[in-house]
Order: sequence, then C-alpha cells, then structure tokens
Amino acid sequence: METLDRDLRSRQEVRQLVSAAKTAQVKLAEYSQQEIDSLCLEMVKAGQENAVSLAKMANEETGFGRAEDKKLKNELATTGLWDHIGDIKTVGIISECPDKKIIEVAVPMGVIAGIIPSTNPTSTVFFKSIISIKSGNSIVFSPHPGAKNSIIEASRIMSEAIERAGGPAGAVSCVQTPTAEGTSELMRHHDVALILATGGSAMVEAAYSSGNPAIGVGPGNGPAYIERTADIPLAVKRILDSKCFDNGTICASEQSIVTEECIRDEVIAELKKQGAYFLSPEEKQKVGSVLMRGKTMNPAIVGKPPQYIGTLAGIEIPAQIRVLIGFEEEVGDKFPFSKEKLCPVLAFYTERDWESACELCIRILLHEGAGHTMMIHSRNEDIIREFALKKPVSRLLVNTPGALGGVGATTNLAPSFTLGCGAVGGNSTSDNIGPLNLINKRRVAYGARELEDITGKRPGHTTSSGEVSSSSEDELVRLVLERLLSKFN
Repeated sequence: METLDRDLRSRQEVRQLVSAAKTAQVKLAEYSQQEIDSLCLEMVKAGQENAVSLAKMANEETGFGRAEDKKLKNELATTGLWDHIGDIKTVGIISECPDKKIIEVAVPMGVIAGIIPSTNPTSTVFFKSIISIKSGNSIVFSPHPGAKNSIIEASRIMSEAIERAGGPAGAVSCVQTPTAEGTSELMRHHDVALILATGGSAMVEAAYSSGNPAIGVGPGNGPAYIERTADIPLAVKRILDSKCFDNGTICASEQSIVTEECIRDEVIAELKKQGAYFLSPEEKQKVGSVLMRGKTMNPAIVGKPPQYIGTLAGIEIPAQIRVLIGFEEEVGDKFPFSKEKLCPVLAFYTERDWESACELCIRILLHEGAGHTMMIHSRNEDIIREFALKKPVSRLLVNTPGALGGVGATTNLAPSFTLGCGAVGGNSTSDNIGPLNLINKRRVAYGARELEDITGKRPGHTTSSGEVSSSSEDELVRLVLERLLSKFN
C-alpha cells in the first residue's frame, strides 16, 4: 500500500476540505437570515458550553497564558461577539435608500481560509467560525502546529453545532495534518475566496503574496502614555491588569509605558505598589538577551509568567511580582524592550511633556506596531484629541486596558480577534474584523436623472431652429466634466 509523505497528505487533505467547504457554501448561500442566525446561535451555545474545557486544553498544549483568562476569551468570541453582531443583516437585502434609489444586497464571498495562531487558538477558531457562517461563508482552518489539538477540537465543536442545527457538513473544517506546504496549498487554492490570516508577520506576508484576497494583521507594539492629568493609581491598575491578562498574549496589550518627568516618581512608586519589578541595568541586559531571537520575538517567552522569564535570564523574581519593567531611552532592533513582547514585560520611558511623549510614541509605533493600537491615560480631552490626530494606529484606547479594550471587551469596539492595522501597517483594512468584512455588496441603482438633465443636451436632438444637433459623445463627456468641476470652483 502506497503511503503519501506528510506534506503530500496535508495538501491532499486541503483539497478535499476546500471541495467540501465549497459544496457547503453553495447551500449556505440559499439560507435565509433566520436560518443563518439559527446556525450561529447553536455555535455560540456550543462554544460557551466548552469555554472552560477548551481553555484548559489550549493552556496545557501550548504552555501559554492562563486557563482562566483563555476562558474569558472563549466567552468573548462567542456570547460577547453574538451580542454585537446578532442583529446585523448579512443575508439578502441589507439596506435600502429610497431617496437615492439604491439597494444593497449581501453577497457571500465563498470559502474562507482561516489561519490560526497558537497564542489565541480556540477563541480565534470560535470567532472566525461564527463570523464566517453569519456572513454565509464556509471556512477551512489551518492550525498552528503548536496548538494543533485544541484548534482541531474547537473546529470540531463548531462543525458539529452547525450540523446539529440542520446546517451542511463541511461548513467549518480543519486540516488534521498541518504543514507549511498544506497551508500554502490552502492559501493559494483557486476555490478560496478570502484568507483571514492571524499570526506572525511571515504568515501574514505569505497570505498577501498568495494571489488570493487576504485580510491580515500586523504585529502590535502599543505604548501606554500616562499623561500628567491621569488618575495614576487607576491608570497603573489598568495597564498591569491588561499586561497580565493571559500573560500578555493579546497583541493589543501594552508593550511600554511612556510618562512625563513631573509625575515620573509617582508612577514608578505606584507600579511597584501594584506588583511591578524594575530591573537593574544588569538584570535588564539579561532579560533583554532572552526576549528576542535575532530580530524576532523568542517563542520561549511568549505567554510565560515573570518568574519563568527570570529563570530563563538567570535571575530570581519574587513570587508576588506581576510584571517586569526595564528603563529604556532608545527605540530599535538593538533595544529589545522597545519591541513587541507577548509576555508580562514592559519598557519604561520618561519624556518632559506631552509633545515629546507624542513624538516618542510615533517612533515606537513606526519601528514596530504601525497601524495597530496604543493607549492613553488622561483627563485632558485636548491632548487626547491631539494624539488621535497624529498617531499611526487604528485604535487609540482611552483610559482602558489595552488587551481587552482593543478586542472590544472594555470598549464599544466590535468584539474581534482579528485586528486590522490599515495601510500604514501593511493591511487591507483598519477594522476590528467582523461579518461585514466577509461579504461583498451588490448595489442596485435606479436611474435618478436623464442624460439631458446632466448636460443640457443629448446627441442627435432637434434644436429650436429645427436642425439636428451634432453633439458627439466626446462633447457630452466634456460637458459632464465641466458641470462637475463647476461645483468645486
């Protein structure tokens, strides 16, 4: 009996899953809004019922984060998500504008390719499954090898929920033999309509280079600015709660603190009071040596507690410490504390005033994390608005924890585990991705005016003297342009 090599098995499996997903999507495209929502409600229920078990499974498999926090992420990706999108129209006619005589019809994209990271494995499967079905699409997942079992299990739970509610088999599926070749096959498959890529920069770049449309997300490296008018104890609490949540695995979590000289000592004292450990120069160098692997983040520190990171670096961290902090002045690849660190480690910068803090935050973001997220803690609305006008981010979070604010838990942003970074971040959108990002709109436009209403004349019409006008199409185009331009002069 002939046995296929692992890479060939993976590619063949992808082809079979995409074929089944295409068949399922054709059926989903015939469903009413009520029928689609019934499928989604069963998925939400199944995800909620398995939130605890899958959180434990993901934590045990990856070694990242904390099971109790992963449970909350699973709940946000199901019930929290549905509270936000449940009433959104995604099937058939979704909007009508009688005044402009335009109707918009939702058109599903087809088969979605879902790339799943190891940092938020089960919550991302729940999230992408529900928004795909809500928008009338099917989805095939390619799991990160480091979280394969929990991703496959989350996918199975979603698939069985759909079938239990009377939906088609194959609407949600997952590659059982993940390989780089299989993932490439999935992203390049001619029956894949869109790639939803959540993962490292290399994976996102591969998605955009696949030849298929893609929605990817860039790295986060959000600074948290504590401005002089902030409620300092509350700002520190929010930052530490955020950075400790699931041990920093959410990419919207804070990566550095920037504050002003006039409140520097007060901020440091409050950080120490609430469980932060400020590294000595020697300790900072040791921790810095384990944060990065070349120019990229060391996977060994991802989602690990401060004590574990201290052990890797050869220093002992007291048990009560929540976050490690290193004083920093520079930004760049040679300064690991200035980069994204998906663990409870922060850089600490001091600037003389809000203007110089503003410029520093821009430097940090443009080095890494452009288009993603930053936080500001302030009671000065004018300064908040100045930051909003200048920062190269898609989310400026005000007086809220970054990790949970960015994904919509502590803000009214759309709940999402795929956060677009816009053009500045090399992404196709700056949205918190949701079901409306997974549909096309067919626009039905009724005639609102006749050609002569625009130009004042039409080809071949009879003039008042009885002569036939010789107005050419070129002349009509010129007249239309003149009319349009006159509105701006």
